[in-house]
Amino acid sequence: MTKWRIGLALMLAVVPAMPAAAGVGETAPSLLEVDRRLAAIAWRLTTANAALCRDTQPVTGATLHAIDQYPADVAAGGSYPAPVMVELVLPDTPAARAGLEENDGLLAVAGTAVPAPAATGTVTSATRNAAQALIAARPVGAPLPLTIRRGVGTAARTITVTPVAGCRVEFEVLAGNKLGASSDGQVVQVGGRLFELFDDDQIAVVVAHELGHAVLRHRARLEAAGVRWGMLSEFGRNGRLFRETETEADLMGAYLMRNAGWDPHIAVTFWREQGGKIDGGLFRARTHPSSAARAAAIERELATMPADAPTPYLPPLLERRDAPLQ
Repeated sequence: MTKWRIGLALMLAVVPAMPAAAGVGETAPSLLEVDRRLAAIAWRLTTANAALCRDTQPVTGATLHAIDQYPADVAAGGSYPAPVMVELVLPDTPAARAGLEENDGLLAVAGTAVPAPAATGTVTSATRNAAQALIAARPVGAPLPLTIRRGVGTAARTITVTPVAGCRVEFEVLAGNKLGASSDGQVVQVGGRLFELFDDDQIAVVVAHELGHAVLRHRARLEAAGVRWGMLSEFGRNGRLFRETETEADLMGAYLMRNAGWDPHIAVTFWREQGGKIDGGLFRARTHPSSAARAAAIERELATMPADAPTPYLPPLLERRDAPLQ
């Protein structure tokens, strides 16, 4: 059960989609659809590339959200079977096959009660994160009993899901108009505005790039190299190392797409034809190569892949994930 983030940046505040239960506003369907699109892309990438990820977790194809992720006046407008609920279930996934449904309330994971929200009065993802942590702590591939309530006031029942392995990375939509994305190695955030401008294949290029950062452990390697974030990230050795990791993530992202069933040359076309449309911190000239350079580098890299490469393909680039950045 995952959500998602893009580029090497500091953690950003997230305003999630409105609750899908009764009483929500008119914005719920469009925001829910954005969450659904990102979840589907992330599912393909993380499950197809589990063999490339050092850290994996059980994934089900369902996404959670919690009542305290929303302002009090919004949360008060609905009726909910539990404080933590299933936001969406992707088709043809373990959750769907087990019969889990959207808006099911989640009461317990493998017999452990889901923590109740703290009465802080602030918008927080803490309760949802705690519920997700119960799932992530389970052995990959082991049966996952979920105690749920389907509908307000109904009796609890248990549904057993058999998860599959996926990369241990969470994904979230970043609300607002920013054309950007970020990754800290654990969470990928994708700007909601991207979903208005690009189709899912193009967004997969951006998400795969950010997952590439996690696979190659860029955040940890940059911290070990003593780089600085913020304004100083653009200059001297800082800028050079950021550009190096951005190029590595571009190349790895193309392979991640290929393993997940996309034509990896979509990444070449995207950077060549669409990259210039994206502005702001993610694609600043001093920390990121130009769009044309990115397209050319990916094209050269893909030419080195054997014609009979297996799926999943573990490229030589993967060997760099433990190499110090100089």
